Amino acid sequence: MPRVKRGFKARRRHNRILELASGYRGGHSRLFRSAVEAVDRALVYAYRDRKQRKRAFRRLWIQRINAATRMVGFNYSRLVCGLKAAQIELDRRVLADLAIHDPAAFNSVVQAARAALA
Repeated sequence: MPRVKRGFKARRRHNRILELASGYRGGHSRLFRSAVEAVDRALVYAYRDRKQRKRAFRRLWIQRINAATRMVGFNYSRLVCGLKAAQIELDRRVLADLAIHDPAAFNSVVQAARAALA
C-alpha cells in the first residue's frame, strides 16, 4: 500500500472552515477545532432563522395592517374576511406597504372589504 500524504487536502479543508469562521471572537476564528464547532453551530442557526425570518415578517405585517385598520374603525380579522368576500387578493406584505406608504389606497381597500361584508 503506498503512503498517502494528506497535506493539501487537510489544509484546504482547514482553510475552508477558518474562512467561514473569520470574524468570530477569540480562538473560534483561529483554532481549527473551535472553529469547526462554531461554524457548525452558526450554519444550524442560519438554516433555522431563514425560516423564522419569514414568520417574523408575517407577524410584523399583520401588526401594521391591524394598526392601520383600527385607525379607520375596523379590525384585522374583519378586513381579511371582507377581502376574501370581495375577492381582493392582496397579500399581507402588500397591504402593510399600502398602509404605511399610501394610506388613501389602503383606506379604499378597507372600504371595499367593509362593503363586501355588509
